[in-house]
Amino acid sequence: MPLSFFLSDTTSLAKALDLRPGDVVSIVGGGGKTSLMFRLAHELAADGRSVITTTTTRIIPPAPEESECLVLEDDEDRLITRAREALKVYRHITLARSRPNADKLIGLLPTTVDSLHNLEIADYIVNEADGAASRPLKAPNPTEPVFPSNTSLTVAMVGIEAVGRRLVSENVFRVEHVSRLTGLTEGELVTMEAVSLLLTHPQGIIQYAPAGRIIPFINKAGEGYAEMAKSLAAKILQLRHPQIERVVFGEVRRPDYPVTIVSHGTGKPG
Repeated sequence: MPLSFFLSDTTSLAKALDLRPGDVVSIVGGGGKTSLMFRLAHELAADGRSVITTTTTRIIPPAPEESECLVLEDDEDRLITRAREALKVYRHITLARSRPNADKLIGLLPTTVDSLHNLEIADYIVNEADGAASRPLKAPNPTEPVFPSNTSLTVAMVGIEAVGRRLVSENVFRVEHVSRLTGLTEGELVTMEAVSLLLTHPQGIIQYAPAGRIIPFINKAGEGYAEMAKSLAAKILQLRHPQIERVVFGEVRRPDYPVTIVSHGTGKPG
């Protein structure tokens, strides 16, 4: 890795993501978003912070170990009242509008997330803003992601395992959009350059992201993938997107595994 990039490790997701008081975090991109959302919420709650997790699209209902308190309410005023009451008991709650079946939650309107933030009901809001059908890589269609306007931090996720796989629907969500943005044809191998472009292109993973910080998160970058993740992070930073000052990689499902921050600057080379 070039000397112009600085690396540091931490066990704290909040530190890695440069979380700031009152942040509204919207997570977009490839598989791992829900796991990242709940891991971050648990960390914040353990630190004594209050946090709301939600979605502006759809998610699978959380298991009890992911979120102890799930509030379902279609009316915004009643939702806000119930959220206030729930946060007197729990540091972390999950909010949604409805549960049409056992496997699906319908998320909040983005304006409702903005209202929750403006009323300062919780210290943090963490929102899943699109879906990827459990694929490690995606590009959005014109209707997504669905961002609350008060989003102050966008976390754009990819799975490192997408690199070197073929551009087919088994590996990539919305193949036709990825092909259009990267120039790859269906069936070609996904390159680091293509992933870097998807993470920085205005019609890519960060499409419609509000003004504010954007941090790409490279997931599943554990043993055997760290060097590849460092190289991918460098390629992303070399594109000099004005809202991206750092890239983070790690293993969302392994809290014991260090999270690595890659940023512009001088320091120890990777």
